[in-house]
Amino acid sequence: MDRTSIIGIVLIMLLFLTWQWVVAPSASEIEQQQRYQDSIAALTEAELRAADELAPLDIEETGVEPVALSDSARLAQYGGRFGAFAPSAAGTAEDVVLENDLLKLTISTKGGTIRQAELKQYAKVVEQADDSEISLPLLLLEDEKNKFEYIIPVSGVSGDGVRTSDLYFQPTLEGNTLRLRASIDGGGYFEQRYTLEDEGYLIDYDIQFEGLNQVMANTNGTVQLHWENYLDKIEKNAQYEASYSTLYYKPVDDDTDYCSCTSDDTEELDEQPLKWVAGSQQFFTSALIADDRFTSAVLTTVADEDRLQDDELKALISDIQLPIGTSGSETFGMSFYVGPNEFERLRAIGYDLSDVVSFGSSIFGSINRWIIRPLFNFLSGFIGNMGIAILVLTLLVKMLVYPLTYKMLVSNTKMQVLKPEIEKIKAKHKDDASGAQMETMKLYQEYGASPLGGCLPMVLQMPIWFALYRFFPASITFRQENFLWANDLSTYDSILRLPEWIPFMQGHLSLFAVLWAVTTVIYAYYNSRHMDYSAQPMMKYFQYIMPLMFLGFFNSFAAGLTCYLFFSNVFNIAQTVITKNIIIDQEKLRVKLEANKAKPKKKGGFSARLQEALKEQQRAAAASKKK
Repeated sequence: MDRTSIIGIVLIMLLFLTWQWVVAPSASEIEQQQRYQDSIAALTEAELRAADELAPLDIEETGVEPVALSDSARLAQYGGRFGAFAPSAAGTAEDVVLENDLLKLTISTKGGTIRQAELKQYAKVVEQADDSEISLPLLLLEDEKNKFEYIIPVSGVSGDGVRTSDLYFQPTLEGNTLRLRASIDGGGYFEQRYTLEDEGYLIDYDIQFEGLNQVMANTNGTVQLHWENYLDKIEKNAQYEASYSTLYYKPVDDDTDYCSCTSDDTEELDEQPLKWVAGSQQFFTSALIADDRFTSAVLTTVADEDRLQDDELKALISDIQLPIGTSGSETFGMSFYVGPNEFERLRAIGYDLSDVVSFGSSIFGSINRWIIRPLFNFLSGFIGNMGIAILVLTLLVKMLVYPLTYKMLVSNTKMQVLKPEIEKIKAKHKDDASGAQMETMKLYQEYGASPLGGCLPMVLQMPIWFALYRFFPASITFRQENFLWANDLSTYDSILRLPEWIPFMQGHLSLFAVLWAVTTVIYAYYNSRHMDYSAQPMMKYFQYIMPLMFLGFFNSFAAGLTCYLFFSNVFNIAQTVITKNIIIDQEKLRVKLEANKAKPKKKGGFSARLQEALKEQQRAAAASKKK
């Protein structure tokens, strides 16, 4: 080795020794490091588990400022529970707000979930003990027990995996787009991205997995989303609201379906791809829609009051499998709809999401969707009050079926004209009921009358009644719309509080329901004055008892329906009185009946078969009496 090389090596060694001396810790720093290492070493395995159970630390929850830990200390404290997500296991929960003219979202950085959604154009009305009402902001997804978390299977973590509700996300807000990122060791991350549109209730929602495939356990290509949504009681009639609240879901290749609305229920949709899942109550919905599809789901509704708190309507629990987690960089696109059950708005989103509006799934549902709903929309376009719109609808329906009503009233008048003849037959066969029936049927056939002639109009109107039974409580158009004494046509119109012990009345009295019952009795009395009830005398009294029996049912029903039924009865009475006393000429009708009697009668037909059956019955009775 030459002299120059030796000098170079010596200089390098001197430089190295000088650098070591400069960067060497002081005595106090060495002492502090030793104390820290001793404290870590002193932790037993049980203490580490206890520290894991206390994690993540939240200043708001504990009231204690967390100690800034190094990466190695954090891994020691949180590694058993969070694995590679230990860097995101501690932090401070903050709220970030996204807002447009209709919707205000409050999103927490802890878990990266929607903490509450305020619908600005709607209100929750609460009835006080003194019958006064106060208006409160209408909030969805606000229950403290709610959960919206992804369960990510991470290597080295015990249990089913890391729950994102336990992680603290770093927020980045750009306009109406919020990015929330939970980082892992090594530079990867899990990100949730919310974008609230400028108008409407639709939220673009995406999740991104970046570099997580290196730390995840075997997932079979799916990650589970666990969603618990405790529904708040929003409407005045909570019992009825509960019957319209449940989980709806849309299979990719099938029609919309739903869990039970009245009891606890679980739907296991194994390997059945879904387009969306929606927690819907009477007038509002929170739906999660996949851009492509969810792999499968288990959906559960909890309706048992013993499992809920007093202010809770139902609990909706969704365990959804997402096809994600197999590659280094993946994004799964979704959308949130958090808003009212407005049919046209939901229909514009597509994928049959408008099925969450409970118009019904049978022929009555079709009548509601494509006849009654468009008709009400047309009427409300130039009629400001929905009660007046109901009045106009009633008038239109009565005009539509009036030709049938006229035939019914003509048939009823025929019975009135023939009543003297019927009385003669009853006197002639005083002790022979079957003989009187047979001769009465022969009389009807001779004069061309039928006691069943008035049934057809009522039968044809029944689909409209059944459709409206579902329409008024499901249509948000009538929610909190007032008319006369009713301040909300979507629920009952209470004018008087009643004791709770009175059966079927639910502690109140609905005036529209009472008016319906009274006018029903009046209408039945006017129509039945000239009818013969000798064969079935109980029918005479049942028509008066029936409205009283149904009063308890309609007493808690939507005021929109009982208002319609009341108006319908008023129009029925007016039509009957005017038609019978002004339009129908009884003398001309009597002449026509006499002409019918003189005409030759065709053999056969229903009346002839009925007469033959009565004759056979009479012969059998006579033979039995003779024996």
